[in-house]
Amino acid sequence: MLSYLQENSEILDVVSEEKTLSIYKLIVDGGLGGQIIISILFVLLAVSLYIYFERFFAIKAASKVDKNFMNQIKDYISNGKLEAASTLCTKTNSPTARLIEKGISRIGKPLEDINKAIENAGKLEVYQLEKNVSVIATIAGAAPMIGFLGTVIGMIVAIHEIANAGGQIDIKLLSDGLYTAMTTTVAGLIVGIIAYISYNHIVVRTDKVMYQMEAKTVEFLDLLNEPV
Repeated sequence: MLSYLQENSEILDVVSEEKTLSIYKLIVDGGLGGQIIISILFVLLAVSLYIYFERFFAIKAASKVDKNFMNQIKDYISNGKLEAASTLCTKTNSPTARLIEKGISRIGKPLEDINKAIENAGKLEVYQLEKNVSVIATIAGAAPMIGFLGTVIGMIVAIHEIANAGGQIDIKLLSDGLYTAMTTTVAGLIVGIIAYISYNHIVVRTDKVMYQMEAKTVEFLDLLNEPV
């Protein structure tokens, strides 16, 4: 009875050891090819997160506009204080304020020219808001493919080991290839998913700022179009 309990205890210890296999252990056992691909994916993840947070805070700052901003602009323009209106726009560091400032600088010219100038300035503002966002989209598409490349490399290694086994297949000989195949696939999908979600969130935030800019510029043009 005692020997039976000892045998069961040894089995449980082995199972326990197998369950405590760490991610680091999986990466290390994946061989050099797997480690290189995991390192590339880690760098891509760091780049995508850096761009995401940099753009997130930049867009968040760009979306902040004083609720009384347009009311002050209306008062200044109605009273002919164009310089004061332009100064207010300069002090307000936001895309909307820069567009309004561009429109104010064109007051006196045909409304179509003012509208065109604001549109051109708006394109530059949108470009600034979307700076480097395409990199996140590229990472979202490339990361899973890099992971699948690791899968192919891992399977090639596993098949090579089978071919050299001389008819006696040992699962330990296949471990490096299988670890490479599995870990790189998972890592690639994780990085791709994170980058994809980050990209879409930034796009939504950017669209919100664009709609805000459009609404304020239309309000400004309506103000210029009002009968004196």
